Amino acid sequence: MAKYIGSVCKLCRREGDKLYLKGSRCLTPKCSFEKRGYAPGQHGPQAQWKRKRESDYGIQLRAKQRARRIYGVLERQFRNYYRKAARTRGLTGIRLLQELEVRLDNVVYRLGYARSRAEARQLVSHGHFLVNGRRTDVPSLQLSLGDEIGVHLVSKERAIFRALLDEAEGRTIPTWLNRDVAALTGKMVAVPNRQEIYEPINEQLIVEFYSR
Repeated sequence: MAKYIGSVCKLCRREGDKLYLKGSRCLTPKCSFEKRGYAPGQHGPQAQWKRKRESDYGIQLRAKQRARRIYGVLERQFRNYYRKAARTRGLTGIRLLQELEVRLDNVVYRLGYARSRAEARQLVSHGHFLVNGRRTDVPSLQLSLGDEIGVHLVSKERAIFRALLDEAEGRTIPTWLNRDVAALTGKMVAVPNRQEIYEPINEQLIVEFYSR
């Protein structure tokens, strides 16, 4: 499984905004974006004022890259999600976001059973979660209406999940999910709606990028 192994803080700095890729760490003074809120590169902040106005293509590219980085998806997989959304009835941009939202790693994160999508992806890859009673290690698994997920019985005794119990209680979940924190389970009860996808993503620019 291919994955990005570079510094995720550089991704936030390149997009010029906090993407909260490290979860709760991004809320502390240790956040790299707080110390260096300019794009990465050898010239540092001095290069910022020299940059020319971005073209329409550049703006569309940045919107696409921002969405990819928020959900932790590489280019080929993201393009496949777009093609699938384009073939489905409805607004392509919203369908694309729905495809990304129902990924297993994202649902684990939304339920509060991981501090970030990267942590959720790792926990799923290590086989800590069940989908409809069956163990799975595929973070990109697409969930469907009525699917139930839960933490494996053995994994519930691990320190990481015991520590997450209190944090999960304080996390608000979207209405398209149900959750039982005490049992570390959850269920997809509806299709994600655009109003509950709070990430700073402009899906129309992504559609324009791939429609060139």
